[in-house]
Amino acid sequence: MISNGLKRPYAAVALIVTFAFTAIAGCGAGGTSGGETQTEAPAQTGTGTEAEGAEAPVKIKVFKSHMGVGTIPGSGDPHVQYVAEQTGVEYELITTPPGSEPNEYVNLMIASDDLPDILRPIGGVEQTLIQQGGALPLDDLLPEYAPNVWKSIPQEAWDVVRSASEDGKIYYVPKVFLVPERAPLIRQDWLDKLGLEMPKTVEEYKEMLRAFRDNDPNGNGQADELPTTGRELGRWMDHLFAIYGVAMWEGYPEWDIYNGEIQYAGVTENMKAAIAFARDLYAEKLLDNETFLNKGDVWTAKINNNLVGSWYHLPANLRDRLTAMRQGAPEAYVSGMPLPKVEGFEGFVTQKSMGEPEWIIPKASEAKAPHALKLLDFFYNPEFEDFVRFGIEGVQHEIVDGKKMLLPPSEDKPIALGMRNLTTKEDMDVRIDQTIPEDMQQMVRDIFEVSTADARRIAGDGLPSTVYEGFPDIQSHKLFQEYLTKIVIGEWPIEKFDEFVERWRQAGGDKVTERVQQWYAKTQATQ
Repeated sequence: MISNGLKRPYAAVALIVTFAFTAIAGCGAGGTSGGETQTEAPAQTGTGTEAEGAEAPVKIKVFKSHMGVGTIPGSGDPHVQYVAEQTGVEYELITTPPGSEPNEYVNLMIASDDLPDILRPIGGVEQTLIQQGGALPLDDLLPEYAPNVWKSIPQEAWDVVRSASEDGKIYYVPKVFLVPERAPLIRQDWLDKLGLEMPKTVEEYKEMLRAFRDNDPNGNGQADELPTTGRELGRWMDHLFAIYGVAMWEGYPEWDIYNGEIQYAGVTENMKAAIAFARDLYAEKLLDNETFLNKGDVWTAKINNNLVGSWYHLPANLRDRLTAMRQGAPEAYVSGMPLPKVEGFEGFVTQKSMGEPEWIIPKASEAKAPHALKLLDFFYNPEFEDFVRFGIEGVQHEIVDGKKMLLPPSEDKPIALGMRNLTTKEDMDVRIDQTIPEDMQQMVRDIFEVSTADARRIAGDGLPSTVYEGFPDIQSHKLFQEYLTKIVIGEWPIEKFDEFVERWRQAGGDKVTERVQQWYAKTQATQ
């Protein structure tokens, strides 16, 4: 069955390269500023050092769930101080305490009314806050206190955000990626060593994987190559589904147009064909037979240690990944793999460009909202673009031949806050030139070109989590993951997929589909 996915009016032109300053790490717990309800004007400061007699910086607690490598910076950190000098706002990074589950921890903060001043929502928490009246509407505040954010983000993205709330207000700042973000990747040096061409069809792809399995392309004489691989629960093997036109995002089925209607990709004939394909690869040991056991660090180590020939991930971390590969394989080279063709299906790489929640301000922090937005605006202000990208010399970057180059993160260095999550082609061109080593730049540009041709923005881009209300198992994809795993490893026959579809529909899939179609009709009416 051919996927008739929605074509968006603009074309994707490059792949996202993610940088050190988009991460927050460390540990701590957040708190609100109390029960104030009146907003304050931001403290007035100069653009360099604080003027004599100026107010002390306002402290803003910024929460992000995911850990990173490094330490939490304190008040005296040069990065914190520079931002405070420019904005009158001193940021304090907080994150999930060690051993805590991020979703549970955020929900605990909500339940205890112990929220930060601005946070990056996870697990649909933004809808919990919106529905409970705990999110602050930003329609009037953004133009006044964050003008660079307001004008930088496309109107279409703001419209998608409005569609996620019953009252049509803006309750969060969205992530916007106007370029593809993920790609099928392949070891070009393995192809060259074995005298193989880039596969053009699914059968050629399988033959290539067999050659990777049988002919020792990494040259260690141990026949330990993994032709392709994924992670536990079927995560990060989207390239195998993309071939069959399945809308997939890091192993989670998405919503796109099938048979003329927006549908959950997990229950389509496209998905059934893709699972059968993955099952065949697994049976031949062309798909890593530890795929459904691989934790993220194990999966990464296999790739970095030159054991994997074909995988799916962010070209963002190719710099550090390739550096690791070349410790054992000096000639290692990575290419973007055009999707192999398969009769009866139109393959594509899923692109989600706008509407995902990036930053939300709790209603309880309304008094500090102008300051939080002023902090956010700093990262969108072109005046500070160089600092946002490179940070502090000797900590986040070094000078090499007169050129700033980002340093890899380390456990003993403080992590610098980054809040801008908007990427355009122009951003990408500059970032490649300024942050990718010269001997890797052409490789990255070539991957951009290949992936751009296959990437397509899906119809469900920006879908609000409210469509899953009352059906948490549908939202979590648990039923899908159970059937995917057992069918691919051969415990269940492929015919069990039809049973999954029926169980999914009865478990609330039909109701969720109805809500998604209503949302889609609403968004189309505003465009």
